Amino acid sequence: MSEKMYPIPFRSLMNWVVTEYADCGEIFGIHKAYRASGKSLPIFGERIETPFGPAAGPNSQLAQNIIAAYVAGARFFEVKTVQKMDGADLAACVPRPCILANDEGYNQEWSTELTVPQAMDEYIKAWCALKVLSKVYDLGDPDGFVFNMSVGYDLEGIKGEKVNTYIDGMMDARRTAIFGECKAVLKELFPAESDFIDAISPRVSGSVTVSTLHGCPPDEIERIASYLISEKHLHTFVKCNPTILGYETARRTLDAMGYDYIVFDEHHFNEDLQWADAVPMFQRLQKLADSCGLEFGLKLSNTFPVDTTRGELPNNEMYMSGRSLFPLTIEMCHRISRQFGGRMRISFAGGAEYFNCDKLFAAGIWPITVATTILKPGGYNRLLQMVEKVEALPYRPFSGTDTQAICDLSTASHTDFHHVKPIKPLPSRKSDKQVPWLDCFMAPCKGGCPIEQDIPEYVELVRKGLYGPALKLITEKNPLPFLTGTICAHRCQTKCSRNFYDESVRIRDTKLVAAERGYEALMASIRHPAKVAGKKAAIIGGGPTGIAAAYFLGRAGVETTIFEREQCLGGVPRHVIPAFRITNEAIQKDIALMEKYGVEVRCGAPAPSVAELKAMGYTHILYAVGAWKPGRLGIPGDVAGAIQWMKGVKAGNISVGGNVAVVGAGNTAMDAARLAKRSGAQHVTIVYRRTRKYMPADEHELALALADGVVFAELCAPVEQKDGVLRCEKMKLGEADASGRRSPVATGEYVDIPCDLVISAVGEQVDSDLLTSNGVEVDGKGRPAFRTNVEGVYAAGDARRGPATVVEGIADAAQFAEAVIGAPHTYDIPQQAYITKADAIAKKGILRMSGCTACEGERCLQCSTACENCADSCPNRANVVIAMADGSHQILHVDKMCNECGNCTQFCPYHSEPCHDKFTLFQTAEDMADSHNAGVLFLGGDRVKVRTFGEPKEYDLSGSNDLPAELEKLIVTVRDRYSYLFA
Repeated sequence: MSEKMYPIPFRSLMNWVVTEYADCGEIFGIHKAYRASGKSLPIFGERIETPFGPAAGPNSQLAQNIIAAYVAGARFFEVKTVQKMDGADLAACVPRPCILANDEGYNQEWSTELTVPQAMDEYIKAWCALKVLSKVYDLGDPDGFVFNMSVGYDLEGIKGEKVNTYIDGMMDARRTAIFGECKAVLKELFPAESDFIDAISPRVSGSVTVSTLHGCPPDEIERIASYLISEKHLHTFVKCNPTILGYETARRTLDAMGYDYIVFDEHHFNEDLQWADAVPMFQRLQKLADSCGLEFGLKLSNTFPVDTTRGELPNNEMYMSGRSLFPLTIEMCHRISRQFGGRMRISFAGGAEYFNCDKLFAAGIWPITVATTILKPGGYNRLLQMVEKVEALPYRPFSGTDTQAICDLSTASHTDFHHVKPIKPLPSRKSDKQVPWLDCFMAPCKGGCPIEQDIPEYVELVRKGLYGPALKLITEKNPLPFLTGTICAHRCQTKCSRNFYDESVRIRDTKLVAAERGYEALMASIRHPAKVAGKKAAIIGGGPTGIAAAYFLGRAGVETTIFEREQCLGGVPRHVIPAFRITNEAIQKDIALMEKYGVEVRCGAPAPSVAELKAMGYTHILYAVGAWKPGRLGIPGDVAGAIQWMKGVKAGNISVGGNVAVVGAGNTAMDAARLAKRSGAQHVTIVYRRTRKYMPADEHELALALADGVVFAELCAPVEQKDGVLRCEKMKLGEADASGRRSPVATGEYVDIPCDLVISAVGEQVDSDLLTSNGVEVDGKGRPAFRTNVEGVYAAGDARRGPATVVEGIADAAQFAEAVIGAPHTYDIPQQAYITKADAIAKKGILRMSGCTACEGERCLQCSTACENCADSCPNRANVVIAMADGSHQILHVDKMCNECGNCTQFCPYHSEPCHDKFTLFQTAEDMADSHNAGVLFLGGDRVKVRTFGEPKEYDLSGSNDLPAELEKLIVTVRDRYSYLFA
């Protein structure tokens, strides 16, 4: 495909709307329509039923965008900017992809990609459609919404024939052909409403927002606004750029909030409108508007220009928006409100979303337009929740802004969870799989879990209070629910689609709820299995991996013995990890679960050799020993290995005091630092060569260490500990290494840190002597293969991987059990664990922070039932959900509506681009030839042209053919039930 996108004829557009609404009650994929309450707000001599709508941008470019936004609750439409450069000329200047909204937003598109006449037609089409749909579908008052033009970027272009014709056509559509065409089509579709349709107002818009490019001189801005007010008699907003705050304010604000990686220099700040020029100009424009009986205000804000430095988008510069823009925009809003005594009208964008919209509205700031938030999963459906939240507040005509409330909003934004960047950026949420053409829904959390835990299902069981069944389902794959419910690294949560909404579902905590509340029922249900003849397993090491392996084998009836050198099972979690992280009682419950299956446990002595074990009849031997051997820090001084030091402190054999420095930045380092702090150390410092964001420890563990008073010494490499001081060389960050982390570079400068003891939490290893003395071969890192060179001998967990997470050890244990048993474990998921597609869809677009852990199922998006992120996040509705006869749903990509913005790619859980990789519907043969996508072109009747792999082929659907059966079902369904997509 190409980025060529073209408008849908009005008849086809309305056929789509009425057919979809008749079939499923939806319009352009909006699952729940907003029906106006009767409240409204006056603006521009008109009224709006809600103070919300899409900002000028990708969500207000096409008629279907605007209709979708209206159905979801939008009533103020800042239609996309037009300028003298348009169509192909503009498209050539916009690289693809051009939108990146997976966290804070970035874009490289600024004006409509249509020609200006096409843009006008789209807005008139949307205007006419909304007038009728609002009435016939009882969505609201046909006069309860407003269209606001956006024009740029210089007076010459605005006064030129192209843009001038656009403005005049929007002010009076009677002179346009499309207005008459729309009314004729609407009267055919809704003959009972003919009189109403005849009376549709041709005044599509009586207001305008002035959009100026960065660097536009103040006198040019004033000339444009003055012309639009005095000559065109338009209510006028002037869009302000955040650069008006000044470089130092912007840089300091973003740095303090974790956005130090966003790169920009001073040139835009120096070239853009300055505060000293802006204030008197706005005063003059307000006076001019007052004299003309028109409304004047400021639109806050334009997007913020930043450099492309990490390959985010294909250009040297891009425009930042969303949550990182909010603190800049709200501070600009505060200064303007203060300067004008609250009398200046302010239209707000710049990071507006569900969590701040009520505060903005309560401070007298409206209309509120959004872009980045509705480019995320949930899409336009997010508008409804915003509308419902604000609808509870009083609706009053504009009487001023509350400067103190805005000041408080600005101050609070600097520490607000929804605007501050996390200490560590989340890793990629994509899997390594390619998206299939069919049945592409999947739960990213499950894919991110090394044991592929049935997370949506057990979360749903917990939501229903079925704790016993939930724990039973968990333990089908995970025999350590207390350990993993407490200290699991929870990689699943970094994959959770909720991260695109607010915060991850608390999967780990939900598991612990199931474990605590379902344990007794599970234990009572366990019965000894029948013994398997001819197999006997020995497990060397009684840590998490060994316990898990014994559980799996015991459950299957395989005679199993654990050999543990310590006096009790539990490994590092029991003997090393501090009790404030996990209690021995919790660990013992996991051990008891394993022992319930009759596993023999031998503690307090070294394990027999491989030869001795085989002589004792053991057919399978697993080395599951932990990484107890300290890594070498390689500096002189008083240095202790973290694992052995923590073990000694926990056992009460080591006292702690003075100043402690922990070298390393993984979870073990965090544990060691917190243990030192809680055990009596005066000061505890974590020393790391890179910055905090590159630390391998989990975000949660970093936060806990900070909360305990641990200090972080970033960009420091230890050199020597001596005389109560740790000397470190200062580092700086250089180029990124293969892992994506920026490599530390020595500066030759040094810093001294008070330190009586260095704890080395780097490079813990397994003692490979135990393996090699039994004939097991190891690699250069001292690690064996899973299936070692010695017959019947295996390695798992730390022994195989080096320091591993508990759940990685469980995955290895399951692999070993499958090797012993000869088949994977099978089980059934309880019927109560499943959720209907309707229930899953009802959660889309609903933002909700975590509260009651047992209620996290209310937040789980149930991605294994319905994903549809690509459909939600496409502003143009180019990814369409197709309902199949069997009740399943498939995604069809509609080529003619796609401009390759790339937004859907960010939210697809697969390593794929839906706009390129999903099965595609083509409108014309030329479109198909211009694309590499797999897809279909309908040729009429039963004839189709289909590309699967290679060149397209023609097929006759009335007879036998070699199309895949399920793909043919999709094609036939589209032809028979969704013909409006290609009409």
